[in-house]
Amino acid sequence: MATALMVVDAQRNLLEGEGAVPAAGAIRPALLDLLARARAAGAVVVHVQNDGPPGYPDEPGSAGWALVFEVHDGELLVRKSASDALGADPGLVGALRERGVDHVVVAGLQSDYCIRATGRAGLQAGFRVTIPSGAHATFDDEAPAAELARAVEEELAAEGAVVVPATDVTFA
Repeated sequence: MATALMVVDAQRNLLEGEGAVPAAGAIRPALLDLLARARAAGAVVVHVQNDGPPGYPDEPGSAGWALVFEVHDGELLVRKSASDALGADPGLVGALRERGVDHVVVAGLQSDYCIRATGRAGLQAGFRVTIPSGAHATFDDEAPAAELARAVEEELAAEGAVVVPATDVTFA
């Protein structure tokens, strides 16, 4: 069986400039490392791009909407307007299964929205799910961003996901 790396919402509005998440400086290289290792291993790579509503920093076509990392030939691109990236494209679960994927690594932004929802959807779809600590982030809200990210890791681990440092993720 195979592993897929899902890079969720790695868009300019979240990783670059004044509006970026507080941990953008650490998250960007962690995502780049995961991408490089996934590509080298021949893993399935899925880029997820959020389509925000008109006037939002991730409105389609805006500078903030653009993906930070290039989509290579053979990699999948999913656009969404809701938190769950696996549910955004009705054919995505089937496309992953057709490629032999039984394990998804869910990284990117934002921990307490799209990472949580996509990780949970992966578990519900029967995938093994890994959340790479240090390769997802969010904004400060009711708690500091780092605390919110840790809480999502704990929540998903309690539901069956595996949480490991991003540097420990392996691709089969």
